[in-house]
Amino acid sequence: MVTLRITRGFDESERPEAARLFWQAFAAKLGQVLGPEDRALRFLHPALDPRFALGARDGKGQMLGLAGFKTAEGGLVDAGMGDLARVYGWVGALWRGPLLELLERPLQPGVFQMDGIFVDERARGQGVGSALLATIRAEAERSGAGEVQLDVIDSNPRAKALYERVGFVATGTEHTGPLAWVFGFRSATRMRLPLTG
Repeated sequence: MVTLRITRGFDESERPEAARLFWQAFAAKLGQVLGPEDRALRFLHPALDPRFALGARDGKGQMLGLAGFKTAEGGLVDAGMGDLARVYGWVGALWRGPLLELLERPLQPGVFQMDGIFVDERARGQGVGSALLATIRAEAERSGAGEVQLDVIDSNPRAKALYERVGFVATGTEHTGPLAWVFGFRSATRMRLPLTG
């Protein structure tokens, strides 16, 4: 198990690494919409908002992973149609925007909504994901939420097993239907972690 330090957000100097880790984790899911990689990174680099992230670093300060969350003030990926158009042009933005909107989850009273969690593939299996989830839980409890909620796609059974180990339970499944070829997954399971205070 690696020595970990988890803090709120990330520094501007870490923005390229945060974008790289995000894409490493979600390229299979978002590749058809945001790819190729160079364009995806150009979009993500300014779009990631450190105010809605918890970062895990090793003893040398190297970023190992991030957990994002969403509040009424914003979320980890803070971008609109203009941001998409800057990278993909307006024609590209007009079809990408509605597809990305399908992946958004509305906020609910008393629910702390996670907005992505990702760990550098070189650090997986070393407790980074569990530590980030424990910190997310503490953040949710501080906010007064009664539960933490997230979605996990069917092509990521390892993540689902981690969530179940820390106490998340499945509450429903949504299928992508004909859009499966766009998003790279057939279904997403909604999971919740009840908080007892």
